Amino acid sequence: MTAPGACPATGVEYLAEVHGGAAASSVFLGGVVAPTRRLALRWLRRQAHRLADALDADPHTTRLPAQALRPTPRTAEHAPAQLRFWAADPDYAEEASDRLAAGYPYRFTAREGPAWYQLTARPLLIPSSSVRPPA
Repeated sequence: MTAPGACPATGVEYLAEVHGGAAASSVFLGGVVAPTRRLALRWLRRQAHRLADALDADPHTTRLPAQALRPTPRTAEHAPAQLRFWAADPDYAEEASDRLAAGYPYRFTAREGPAWYQLTARPLLIPSSSVRPPA
């Protein structure tokens, strides 16, 4: 039974978002509302690859001017590698799906120095008064 004044939830959608930032600031990099947790996580995996490719471009591409890329020392914190690993690891995918199925949010954060990139997904309960009729 629903508490008085409460709106019963009849469905679930999933909000997936990507944020980035450094010590004192953060930036919203994109988001989507997906009808299933599988689609929300698929979108996050694509965003992880997009960020990794933007941060660690292929040095053989012809779209970059000469001397635009320079080698940097590899450290344990390498955000592009962390993002690519997260996107490809089936254990992360299963953990994220299980958390969302249980109604909990999921968050993955990749770090490199002071910079961070965060992938999040959370269930959104749809009140019965706003349920769309089937098409």
